[in-house]
Amino acid sequence: MKKNLYVMYAVALLQGMVFYGPIATLYRQARGVDVFQITAIESVSLALAILLEVPWGVTAEKIGYRRTMVFCSGLYFVSKIVFWKASGFAGFLVERVMLSIVLAGFSGVDSSIIYLSCKGKGSQKAFGIYNSLSMVGLLIAAGIFSVFVQDNYPLAGLLTVISYGIAAVLSLGLTEVKPPKERKGRAEPFKVTFRKTLSNRTLILFLIAVAFLSEAHQTITVFLNQLQYERCGLASSSIGLIYLVATALGMLGVYSAALTKRMGTRKSLLIFCGLATVSCLTLAVTRHAIVSIFGVLALRISNTLFQPFQMEIQNQQIETENRATALSVHSVLINGVAIGTNLVFGAFSDWNLSSAFFFGAGICAVSLLFFLLWNQKTRSLQ
Repeated sequence: MKKNLYVMYAVALLQGMVFYGPIATLYRQARGVDVFQITAIESVSLALAILLEVPWGVTAEKIGYRRTMVFCSGLYFVSKIVFWKASGFAGFLVERVMLSIVLAGFSGVDSSIIYLSCKGKGSQKAFGIYNSLSMVGLLIAAGIFSVFVQDNYPLAGLLTVISYGIAAVLSLGLTEVKPPKERKGRAEPFKVTFRKTLSNRTLILFLIAVAFLSEAHQTITVFLNQLQYERCGLASSSIGLIYLVATALGMLGVYSAALTKRMGTRKSLLIFCGLATVSCLTLAVTRHAIVSIFGVLALRISNTLFQPFQMEIQNQQIETENRATALSVHSVLINGVAIGTNLVFGAFSDWNLSSAFFFGAGICAVSLLFFLLWNQKTRSLQ
């Protein structure tokens, strides 16, 4: 099954190469879409992705994880062609609808392929490499854009199409990891899988904690950090450099397994959540540029090391043969919590930026509490 891992690594690298990433908003504006329309399209995309999560999980159980991955990789490739040729609201909406279908299909399936290909050995390390290679692809694309592409927006779109096309072809090299007996005959009904997942209160604690910690990172490192940099007086060129450093830190995920093995689950959780909480508190009380940069980068490091651990634990806690379906239910719950935290972050940010960071610190602290309760309950059941 090592071939599967190599194929997944290559796909992650190639699909990380979004050459128009640094100018994604400008690209759309140049093709006739304003900022309000962009946000409207994103909202539709997120809602559709959540709605499709569970249906895709059920479908993946029936047709197999390999076929799901191949289909979604192919559709991903087609969506990039649509993006490259899109003009106006309708064109970019179609591209985003296709992307929603793809991401909902990938959800749970990619991690299931990696986990089952590892056969229970070294999967956290494999998840770390998988996530890191996506960041490597993004860095390569950003470097090529800065040196060769620059203002040639159509070329940025074309290069992305080529990268995703190669990824789609490579996905054909995957081997099915879901045993045939689990795809034929009397498979476990969806209602049973759904009930098993939601009735596991210990798992629910874990998923809510994941949602809080992940959303604090996502909101602050993608959106609020720019507002913080602005009030610290940083220039756009400096913000761009910080973005590259933060992206590069995404490659540290390969060390996640070594850290958690050395420190143990409890201490690792204290590090992940504690570092995130301190980072948010630091951002809330400072307007010093250097301190703010270190706060954001520390939050980035915490999340980078946490993600492979999260994927490992989620897969370990699945008690059903319908792995992709269960992971889709997990994703729906996490995204549902994220929608709520997004609204709170937005409201606090409009009122006072520091209050938004204090809120981030609060949910990171709560996530630590939930993780510790989960860990205690899990150990008591062993």
